[in-house]
Amino acid sequence: MLAEIIKSIRKFTDLSEQEISEFTEISKIENFDPKSHFIRAGQIPVKFGIVVTGLFRYVYISQEGKEFTKVFMPEGSFISSYSAMISKTTSHFFIEALEESEVLIISYNNWQKLKAQNPRWNLLLVKLLEKGYSVKEKREREFLLLDAESRYRIFLEEYPDLEKRVKQHMIASYLGITPIALSRIRKNMGA
Repeated sequence: MLAEIIKSIRKFTDLSEQEISEFTEISKIENFDPKSHFIRAGQIPVKFGIVVTGLFRYVYISQEGKEFTKVFMPEGSFISSYSAMISKTTSHFFIEALEESEVLIISYNNWQKLKAQNPRWNLLLVKLLEKGYSVKEKREREFLLLDAESRYRIFLEEYPDLEKRVKQHMIASYLGITPIALSRIRKNMGA
């Protein structure tokens, strides 16, 4: 379990065993049941995490109750409502567990102390923010330039096993279409 977390961190920057140890010492493991929330909309976030096992999604819910899935976050993903956390404002979205999940959590205050003691942690932060920005930019481009079937094909390529783990209405909300439209696309593709 810890080895997988270290592997996730080292995808972004090569930290020493001592530095990894400092990180894990100020972290804790927390379990989440399906449909529970890591962060709720309207809450001021004070933590971020790394998904050890399980699956989460970032989801906006309109006043009418309509869901808009922003992203799916499987094992090895860093999860947070980071902009709300750093500005000490409320999150606009939920981070919902879709399966039994285990997350390594670090408080924002502990993270700030860690970065102040060792500037190499800022490199990890920059790498994570760059990755997040790149994903956001790519997703926006797909929504602006591609049709729903093309977006679905990209979803299948990027998340090859996720379709078996996620309900169809959640995939539809991720693609920006209705479940009926997704059914038609799947039928046309022979899925």
